[in-house]
Amino acid sequence: MIYEELNLREVELLCPANSLEVLKIAVLYGADAVYIGGEAYGLRAKAKNFSLEEMREGIDFAHAHGTKVYVTANILAHNYDLEGAREYFGELAKVAPDAILVADPGMFTLAKEMCPDIQLHISTQANNTNYLTYDFWWKMGASRVVTARELSLNEIKQIREHIPEEMEIESFVHGAMCISYSGRCLLSNYFTGRDANHGACTHPCRWKYAVVEESRPGEYLPIEETDRGTFIFNSKDLCMIEHIPELLEAGIDSLKIEGRMKTALYVATVARTYRKAIDDYLESPEKYKANMNWYHEEIAKCTYRQFTTGFYFGKPNTEAQIYDSNTYINEYIYLGTVAEIDGRGYARIEQKNKFSVGDVIEIMKPDARNVAVTVRGMYDEEGNAIESCPHPKQIVYLDLSEPAEPYDILRVENALSQDKNLL
Repeated sequence: MIYEELNLREVELLCPANSLEVLKIAVLYGADAVYIGGEAYGLRAKAKNFSLEEMREGIDFAHAHGTKVYVTANILAHNYDLEGAREYFGELAKVAPDAILVADPGMFTLAKEMCPDIQLHISTQANNTNYLTYDFWWKMGASRVVTARELSLNEIKQIREHIPEEMEIESFVHGAMCISYSGRCLLSNYFTGRDANHGACTHPCRWKYAVVEESRPGEYLPIEETDRGTFIFNSKDLCMIEHIPELLEAGIDSLKIEGRMKTALYVATVARTYRKAIDDYLESPEKYKANMNWYHEEIAKCTYRQFTTGFYFGKPNTEAQIYDSNTYINEYIYLGTVAEIDGRGYARIEQKNKFSVGDVIEIMKPDARNVAVTVRGMYDEEGNAIESCPHPKQIVYLDLSEPAEPYDILRVENALSQDKNLL
């Protein structure tokens, strides 16, 4: 079934990448577009991010596979940022991504001046909550605006009805939620001196809090049901895998996955699952419904904090928060990505977590197949047989019971994982 038959706009699956390796994984595992950050002016300064040369290579790889690349420069700039930003945008003009994502009007002005041939997208950080805001940015020259996360699907539908047909709407559909309005946060700067609006957030919304009475320092009073404090700001993660039809019917053009601090396993898992869900629905709504259990099972194989639908169906209640823990649920452990297959047929990986000869692990493939394999042998870079790989980033060659291919993800079920508690 095609878009015209369902009376829908064509939709893009937009995935994050914090490195060249993860960009390639996102592309191969189903992304229509990938958003990345440079070494400055983005809101994920603690991520690995891309040098200009890596951007060029990533853009070339993506374009060769029919995928777009967007570069984030969405800090809220201070005076001292502006001259450097001007130079940076001049360099981006030479690299030529498909779009640049900004939030600050000053940064928008510089990007428009220095990159006249590159589309400009407006970040959720700009607090885009109504159709007049969209219309304003359209008249300024932006081609796309990202909705504030505080909007419902009904509000997004209203925006679509009041903006030009050619203008694009982008909305987050999966990933971590921020306690602050559209991500604008002062807590990190106040507590630690690290500015969330400059890309250095320390995530104080994940910390444990308690009440202390002024005259009794050190005596922590319970806020909720525990005398050890509570995670009062700790939201569940957004997940809209059950609501692809509603997202498309709202007129959203780009479904965005949060996660520029996440691993290749996370990006591959979420990209592949949403890709299949979107494609299944467009082929047949009945097929989409029939595969719902598979989507849930797969989406739980990467780290998550339990799931919520955020603001899409109204204001969240207390059930959208997690008060007793700030830790992720981790159903599967990331072992590595196959970099190449050598002349012996062995898979070369850079190890991410320890595993051993004899272990049964899983190959995760871009085409949605999961293949259980046994590790029959393991060898170091000198060709010596080893029984396990205990050192992070160790290069190992694997003799597997079934053939692997470059860019396959290797993972294993976490024996210590918590019980699933999805939606």
